[in-house]
Amino acid sequence: MGFISDVVSQLFQWIQGLGYFGIMIGLMVEVIPSEIVLAYGGYLVYLGDINFWGAVLFGTIGGVFAQLFIYWISRYGGRPVLNKFGKYIFIKESHIDHAEKWFNKYGTGIIFSGRFIPVVRHAISIPAGLAKMSTWRFTWLTTLAVIPWSILFISLGYQLGSQWERIDEVAAPYIIPIVLTAAGLLIVYLVVKTVLTRRKKSRA
Repeated sequence: MGFISDVVSQLFQWIQGLGYFGIMIGLMVEVIPSEIVLAYGGYLVYLGDINFWGAVLFGTIGGVFAQLFIYWISRYGGRPVLNKFGKYIFIKESHIDHAEKWFNKYGTGIIFSGRFIPVVRHAISIPAGLAKMSTWRFTWLTTLAVIPWSILFISLGYQLGSQWERIDEVAAPYIIPIVLTAAGLLIVYLVVKTVLTRRKKSRA
């Protein structure tokens, strides 16, 4: 455990040294959970090392590219590659099954709302790649979801200051409303999709 703690500490020092690019790269490689990297980014804003909106910008870029990386592996490597190498990017076969079920059930709209739902949000890029969803549509919906996520955790990290490591505890009250809002948006999306599908069939 001491070795792991030392490695994580060195990673944070590395992120601090690189500033904006440290946040971006830290999110892209996802060795540390994105929420913690973003909260640490907020701490760097608190220290005055970086600017708040700059942290949001680079946090968003890093978060989007992290998902694009998984999307590309899924799109061009397929299920066999994911089953073999998914463990190296912390994706289990059960995660793939779960995310694919959601994607097949709810369609491309889940790319946005699914980002705020635990378990699903980390793996939803996989079925999008397997289904060869439009790269531009995938990137757009992912960006729309990553922006508020980045703002939230960078803001909380900034407010916590030197106590930014308490992010899990402080963020908890915000997560439930976010999940409920995402679920609400998903319901609206499904209703609209159902209505449009029925109208299309009736016209045909």
